[in-house]
Amino acid sequence: VQLQASGGGLVQAGGSLRLSCAASGFTFDDYAIGWFRQAPGRAREGVSCISTLDGSTYYADSVKGRFTTSSDNAKNTVYLQMNNLKPEDTGVYYCAAEPDYYCSGLDLHYYDMDSWGKGTLVTVSS
Repeated sequence: VQLQASGGGLVQAGGSLRLSCAASGFTFDDYAIGWFRQAPGRAREGVSCISTLDGSTYYADSVKGRFTTSSDNAKNTVYLQMNNLKPEDTGVYYCAAEPDYYCSGLDLHYYDMDSWGKGTLVTVSS
């Protein structure tokens, strides 16, 4: 199971970014894909999750209404559209695979530790 996040960058508060998570090495729609982030000096936290089987989604309260996750199964890719970004959204963003058809939640223990790839840095300036 291999995942690689990309698409990070520097953006002003109120701006938008779209992250991509490219998957390989497994049957894509056998897994749910989660997005996580880690700010400097803070623990990694869950942001969103999507079932690539039926498209159902789950979001952390802090990003509801601003972030949208989607999947393109033909490309084995999951996206995270981030709108109205805030400085507190700054951090390294990672994607990870949950070995289940549907999202169980955003706790780290649901996700395959071997699937974490290198993250992508998002910096939101005020």
